[in-house]
Amino acid sequence: GVLWLIALLILTASGIQFICNHDLWWLTAFIGVILSQVLIILFWHDAKFGTIPNIIIILVVMGAFADWNFTREVKDEISNIFSKNVKTENLILTDDMLTNLPFPVPKWLRNSGAVEKETIHSVRLRQKGLMRMKPEQEKWYVANAEQYFTVDDPAFIWKVKVDMMPLIFFTGRDFFADGKGMMLIKALSLINVVNSADKKIDQGTLQRYLGEIVWFPTAAVSPYIKWELIDSLSAKATMTYKGTTGSAIFYFDIEGDFVKFSALRYMGSADEAELKEWIIAVKKYEVFNGIKVPSKMEATWKLESGDFTWYKLEIYDVEYKNLICMNKCLTHLKNEAEVKAMRICLIINVRPSVSSIYE
Repeated sequence: GVLWLIALLILTASGIQFICNHDLWWLTAFIGVILSQVLIILFWHDAKFGTIPNIIIILVVMGAFADWNFTREVKDEISNIFSKNVKTENLILTDDMLTNLPFPVPKWLRNSGAVEKETIHSVRLRQKGLMRMKPEQEKWYVANAEQYFTVDDPAFIWKVKVDMMPLIFFTGRDFFADGKGMMLIKALSLINVVNSADKKIDQGTLQRYLGEIVWFPTAAVSPYIKWELIDSLSAKATMTYKGTTGSAIFYFDIEGDFVKFSALRYMGSADEAELKEWIIAVKKYEVFNGIKVPSKMEATWKLESGDFTWYKLEIYDVEYKNLICMNKCLTHLKNEAEVKAMRICLIINVRPSVSSIYE
């Protein structure tokens, strides 16, 4: 009787953890299910039907464990890209640095509020949105994503979870670092639906990085991006990094706001994937940390059958890290290893005390 009571309490605790969104609720549930099933086997004649809910719980636990493990792997990748993005020079974006850029670009940078501010070295943002998988799909799925960027050593990681129906979801991760890209989609965080890494993905993820610098505009003056004037309201940007090159056109309005991004990008990663025009259109602007950036955007493929708008996103939280901010936090540390550890923690939005770093 005591063991049955303990199993009940453990499973109840896991339910409370689930309601409170605790990351490890699945571990508590797993322990409770194992104890419960052992008791069911011992008293099989009276308790055998308890196996049915236990099977249901264990299936859900497997999905939750896979999601937790996927998130842990992404966090390791985030730490890795930020560990490479360490600079010691504080640089202010000045008008003198804009003289060689085609006319619409400096106007955009001034209008965004990025000029006379320190250049951004890393970014963390959160977004929510609606997503479709195919042009003929009428239903939109709810998506929630986090994205991390580094600028000095250009890289990004985009992690998304898309809810299709209760307890049915898929997770995805786009990755770009060292000039290489990867695309991963997992059903229930368990089954690989897409797991691609090739030259087409390299170029596509680089072009995605290029288009998304509009969320951290000071990256427009980075040495790996070259600009060419098209007309008074548009400019072509070409990004080259570690053997991978991609181009796109940035469009602006007469006030200097960025309004659209267009690139010829491979749709998919298979051998038959073809270059299609990929459009990002701005629907709304907001100011985050003193920088005016697009907050609502739509991503569209231009296909022979018509426009396929597959993602409608809204940015609702943006955090920038620059060297002045970080260096103020580093003055009390004693050696290079401690400085590097604290710098990574600050960049990925973990704020330990100095004493915990020492420990």
